[in-house]
Amino acid sequence: MDSAELVERLRGAGVPEAFYEIAGVHDVPVQPDAYYFLRREADAWTVGLRQRSQDSVIRRFATEAEACQYLYDTLTQLPPPPSGAAEPLEKLLANAEEMQRQAWEDFYGRPGTTDGG
Repeated sequence: MDSAELVERLRGAGVPEAFYEIAGVHDVPVQPDAYYFLRREADAWTVGLRQRSQDSVIRRFATEAEACQYLYDTLTQLPPPPSGAAEPLEKLLANAEEMQRQAWEDFYGRPGTTDGG
């Protein structure tokens, strides 16, 4: 398996796209606090975890196929996210401006009123 096939297989398995980044093939759509990555280095393929802007290498592999299989196995064995516990990412992104406007109003009060700073 190569990197492009890995992305297709992960999508087919229902792994959320925000859980992984594969250099040159798949970028994380929104930068979460933590996600897995697969990168080609000078002499190896690296699988790691990026948490709070810090990279931690989990394992290095001699071949792309080995690294892809390891990452696939890792991501498909994660417990599924809780159902119904949060709004879908697409809905949150679509409402981002409205949410920000509402937060400002809640904090500072509505323009033209005397209830805020």
